[in-house]
Parts: sequence; structure tokens; C-alpha cells
Amino acid sequence: MPPVLISLSSFGAAEVGRHGQLWCAKLAIAAGADSVEVRGELLREPAAELPALAGLASVYSSPEGLWAEGGGLDSAALERGLAAATTLGARRLKMSIGDFRASSYGSLAGLGSQLADTPVELLIENDQTVSAGTLPALQAFFDACDHAGLDLGMTFDMGNWHWLGECPLQAAQVLGRRVRYVHCKGVQRLPAKWVAVPIAESAAPWRAVLRALPAEVPHAIEYPLIGDDLLAVTRDQLAQIRALRATP
Repeated sequence: MPPVLISLSSFGAAEVGRHGQLWCAKLAIAAGADSVEVRGELLREPAAELPALAGLASVYSSPEGLWAEGGGLDSAALERGLAAATTLGARRLKMSIGDFRASSYGSLAGLGSQLADTPVELLIENDQTVSAGTLPALQAFFDACDHAGLDLGMTFDMGNWHWLGECPLQAAQVLGRRVRYVHCKGVQRLPAKWVAVPIAESAAPWRAVLRALPAEVPHAIEYPLIGDDLLAVTRDQLAQIRALRATP
């Protein structure tokens, strides 16, 4: 069965801030995770933490967008992400497209050149911004990549679409062939906002979305893992994801 990961943000900013991502990663592995996703925005001392986490993570998540405000390729942000992934020994770097727009098309060749020099695979995630998280924005980006001869895969976050009023099932049907990594995230609607919840508690059509996505790619938990016995909670949620994956 393909790997099941835990995005370390699932333990919550407060818990990660208290213990650090290395502690969380070790707990995740002890609970049965195949690997973890290290979160750049939760690193307190990257120079010390990234080497300590080496060998535990297969994905590094950068909080920076690939294109800066105004539509220019942020080569420095990409380089920082690639360097962090390399230090971790992670095979994949996850980033959003940022402020990619029509004027950005010409910079795709530069992106391709930068990626040609690294074994790290860049995966594009749908985030919670209009410029980088809606189906039209991502379709335009991937179409531009196709025309430029650039083969980029996608991290499909099942929950983020809701923050933008998008339909995750439609997105899965349109973008599914590009997906190489899935963020399993359930959602519920509160009076003023959407919140992430365990996938089995989701108000979204998560079973249909999962069926529309490739089953053979890694899946990661990215919803709150909370409880007095955090190891047991994590172990239980991993078992649930694996059971869902095993169901046709």
C-alpha cells in the first residue's frame, strides 16, 4: 500500500511550539506513520531542526509562494525550499503557485531550469487564496506548464477548496491525473468559518473525492490530532486512513 504520512501541522501550532517538530515526527513514526511532512512555517530554528529531522520526512512544505506579488518568479523562495528538502533528505517539496498570472508565463522556462538541477520533486498545492487555490487559477497554471513542456505534479488538499467556495469533487475530476500526493482533510462549517476535522467527520463528499483521486499516491493526514493520549489518537487516525484507502 502507498505510504500514509502525517503533516506535522496536524498536531497544532501550540503543541509543535511546545515540543518541536522532531518530537512530533518521532511520535508520528511511533504511531505507525510511514513518514512525515515537515512544515516550514512551524520551524523555530531551521538550521538546527532540519538536520535533526533528516531521515524522518519525505515531504517539506514551504510557506512561500513560487511567484511573488506582481507575478515574478521567486527563485530565492524556491531555492530555500529545495535546500530545506535536501537537508531533510525529503524527496518532495510542496509549494503553492503564489501570484502566478498571465505575465508570469515567460518565467516557466526559468523554473524548469532551476528544477533540472535537483532530484527533489516540486508539487503544487491548492492553498486557501484566490490566486493559488481556485480551480480556474490552477487549470490556467497547469495548462501553461503543459505548453512550456514542464511536467509538474500536484498536492491535492481535499479541504482547502471549501475556504474559497470551490467544489472539491469537481476539482478532483479535473485535476486528478496530475495528483501525486493527497492531503486528507475533513471540513465542517461553523457560523463564521470553515474548520478542519478528521475526514470521517467531514461534511464534504470525501468518499467521492477520494475515489476520483489516484489511489496509488501517498496520502497524508492534515487535520487536528488532539487528545490526552496523543499516540493512541494518532495511531487510530492512521488506521482509519489506511482502512479507507483499502476500501474500493
